[in-house]
Amino acid sequence: MSFYLFFTLLILTYVIAGGQSYKPKDGITLDCGSFGNYTRLGDTRSWAGDISSKFFPSEGENKESIASSATFDDHTVTMEVPYTTARLSLSEFTYVIPVTPGPKFIRLYFLSARYENYNSSKAFFSVEPDEYTLLSNFSIDLTAGALRRKYLMKEFCVTAFRSSLKIKFSPSSLIPDAFAFINGIEVVSMPTDLYYLKGAHDGITFVGEKSPYFISNNTALQMMCRVDIGGSFISPNGDTGFCRSWEGKEREDDLYLTIPGSSLLPAEIDSTKLKFTKIPDYIAPVQVYQTARTMGNDKEGNKKYNLTWEFPVDWGFNYRVRLHFCEILEEVNSTDNRNFRIFIANKIAEEYADVVEWTVGKYIPYFRDYIVPLYEVLGGEKKLNLSVALQAQDGWLSAYANAILNGVEIFKLNDTKGNLAGPNPDPIPQDPSPSQQEEIEAKKSDRTTIIAILSGVVSSVVLLAVLGFFTLRRARKVKDSLY
Repeated sequence: MSFYLFFTLLILTYVIAGGQSYKPKDGITLDCGSFGNYTRLGDTRSWAGDISSKFFPSEGENKESIASSATFDDHTVTMEVPYTTARLSLSEFTYVIPVTPGPKFIRLYFLSARYENYNSSKAFFSVEPDEYTLLSNFSIDLTAGALRRKYLMKEFCVTAFRSSLKIKFSPSSLIPDAFAFINGIEVVSMPTDLYYLKGAHDGITFVGEKSPYFISNNTALQMMCRVDIGGSFISPNGDTGFCRSWEGKEREDDLYLTIPGSSLLPAEIDSTKLKFTKIPDYIAPVQVYQTARTMGNDKEGNKKYNLTWEFPVDWGFNYRVRLHFCEILEEVNSTDNRNFRIFIANKIAEEYADVVEWTVGKYIPYFRDYIVPLYEVLGGEKKLNLSVALQAQDGWLSAYANAILNGVEIFKLNDTKGNLAGPNPDPIPQDPSPSQQEEIEAKKSDRTTIIAILSGVVSSVVLLAVLGFFTLRRARKVKDSLY
């Protein structure tokens, strides 16, 4: 009875969260280095092992690869599929995944751990599906370490032009004894109008340029962040069929928010009020449009700051910034009620942003896409922050000196060589081990002792000098008195 109750609650949670608005033609989830099928609690996906599977042909250099279980020292973290096992090799290996032609999500799952006689600190490799380079000389230890994590998922969008997608893993030739590995692979199909464009004439606003930017089906994208502004974390089960994860305010929203000012989180509206008349209902989960962040109720104070988020990205690429909007406040009912400016990377992206004007009504979900180039960097930094800032308009342009934002997605676009790979982060200084800490404390103690001795010696010399001075002075006075 308890099982049926749990199953019913799980289904109800899934339906309330929005459910699947889109049914992908391809939904492949591989648990690399394992045999059989696995699921995890709260996840409707079934993960298939790659051992003896059609997705991993056992021929050529693939025969040199091995399957291994992960050994993880941190017992406070529970390992779940697909992180419990991995496929690894000192030489190149390739997955061949049958798909229908069209745009796909590719998600790669990694765990920083030990695998038999291999430590992930020696893993440096590239990942190439067909003609794209997603990762190059990639280090999971450096990348996950910089994020203070052990688990890592990388999400990309590419177009499959044939009936199969080949994903090749190659150890770096620059690092001795480097190996490549992968814990899990997910491939999910998407409709063309999700992140690509319907027609050749559909251009995107190119921030700082007069002409629009065109994204073709040859463009590869890497998801840098996906945030439900003002809302809660949305798991893959709560997405609209694509198994995307959306960060929420209890995770990254507050970290990205660098200038909150007097901003507020309006009350969440009922999902039944939403009307998807301008965009398909699979663009984002309903939760994204039920919540938001606004600049607050201080009309004069709102004019003194820009509500700002900053997102870490790699320099040297163009970025696609998707902003999600839905006017959910009762008092905003017509155009010019809420009119604001949008700045992206410190450049004006929208001079007059009016959600009600865009949607011709309220409670209507909508999004705007922008392309911004980030090629200039000072000081040789590997990362820089891409800012999104909202600025209230003057009273004569807007009845409310306010702004609103419901969600943000940021994607890196491949360069002219089909490359999306960025540099590895610099190593983070490690805390000393207990033995090293004892050695450090011993050296500190020795230094303290030496300093104390030197201080004592110096003090004694000074004291003797002072006593000598007064003794000589007194002797002279006695001599003078005799004459």
